[in-house]
Amino acid sequence: MSVLSIDVGTSMIKSVVYDDQGRETAVARVATQVRRPHPGWAEQDMDAVWEAVAQTVREAVAELRAKGAEPVWLVTFTAQGDGCWLVDAAGRPTGPAVLWSDGRAADIVDAWERAGVLADAFRRNGSLTFAGLPNAILTWFERHDPQRLARSTTALTAAGWLFLRLTGQAVMDESDASAPFIDHATGDYDQGIIDLFGLEDTRRLLPRVVGDEQRTAEITAEAAEQLDVPAGLPVVMAPYDIAATARGVGVVNPGQACAILGTTLCVEVVRTAVDTTGEPSGINIAYRGRERVLRAFPTLSGTEVLDWTAKTLALPGAQELISLAMEADPGAGGLAFLPYLSPAGERAPFLDPRARGTFWGLSLEHSRADVARSVLEGLSLALRDSLTASRTEIDELRLCGGGANSEAWCRLIADATGIPTARSTDTELGAKGAFLTGLVLTGAESSMHRAADKYVRMGGRWEPDPDRAALYAERYDSFRTWRELARGAGWQPRPTPYEKA
Repeated sequence: MSVLSIDVGTSMIKSVVYDDQGRETAVARVATQVRRPHPGWAEQDMDAVWEAVAQTVREAVAELRAKGAEPVWLVTFTAQGDGCWLVDAAGRPTGPAVLWSDGRAADIVDAWERAGVLADAFRRNGSLTFAGLPNAILTWFERHDPQRLARSTTALTAAGWLFLRLTGQAVMDESDASAPFIDHATGDYDQGIIDLFGLEDTRRLLPRVVGDEQRTAEITAEAAEQLDVPAGLPVVMAPYDIAATARGVGVVNPGQACAILGTTLCVEVVRTAVDTTGEPSGINIAYRGRERVLRAFPTLSGTEVLDWTAKTLALPGAQELISLAMEADPGAGGLAFLPYLSPAGERAPFLDPRARGTFWGLSLEHSRADVARSVLEGLSLALRDSLTASRTEIDELRLCGGGANSEAWCRLIADATGIPTARSTDTELGAKGAFLTGLVLTGAESSMHRAADKYVRMGGRWEPDPDRAALYAERYDSFRTWRELARGAGWQPRPTPYEKA
């Protein structure tokens, strides 16, 4: 029998059908649009997201039938995390979804940081608030668009929106609730967190938090008709995308780690307990009830930096950029790059809404290849920065996301971090993690560990080159120094006022 697994990403929605051996038998993809109506904003049309989901499912199911394969018996899914997807009492959107990458609440977060609220909240649940989290967005709406809140009854995430459309239930998965709301000891909302952020008036919008035992429901007849699947199929809501991806690449046991090379560069390490010590940084995600926590560092700048650089250098795309980068020597002729290009700044492994990208040491002697290499090295050293912040010894870093398709980058990351890297043979690892979750929660597999051992297949592996690793260890020290210098200088020059004569 076949399993249908949906991955609602920020820029792409995918539906994948797996056979009983965990092999991809049908795949459909549809690109989605992120709207930026104002500087720093990032929104999506919620109905358009649902329509794209329905389209990919219909296409994948049609492909399955054309092949004469076994019919679908289970629907499972994952989705982008964070953000705020507001709906009314009828389950209809009250406006566009505000995404995880939105920066409109930066001033609110700044004020919380100055008041010590962010640090206090981190000491409670191990997650550092940034502008794209629902507590910040709800506060922004309360101050700037209270009418939107008045029309709304529930604040969902992307996964909650999809679960509502598929099953009619409005809930929040505990992985989505982890940042910033959850009490990891109980798996429910932490009233202390609600009070810290002054969310008492918007508390009514937060839906019920569900754990493993409550994340399964039947698909409604209406949704089944739209998706062209049988009514009554079980639907499983897997953890949100970065956690599902970790499962999809087999990172399920304490000490295992992965890095997603996608819209976000996200380092993730499995632990047995929440880490609230050290400098507040990253997030702690409920991963398996009270038994496992995923320590994650999702950056705001990822492969979009490669796309921007490729466009700036008049190259067709990221793959051509990486090929050009490999023409330069390691170290890029002394040219270095801080990769903080998101208009919302950076959130991991440090929080600064005003962080900006910077080239260091640029001269007339540098070539286009040096520029390309410095950008790729900057992103790779940012991964090392997150691994350092995790304060966890690991012996392998599993790579996933679109960037992992490049062997050259996988090798460079091994050199830049000093840790062996490896990647899976699967192409859609968020969907694969949702597939594994669905099997475990429906009882088809006895545990996540056994499911990962059975269905996750690893491919290439790259060992660090000793000489290059030594070079990048020195470069990393400089990277940290340059970052602090840029931060101390305010990241960018202040614009000079201009008046017409």
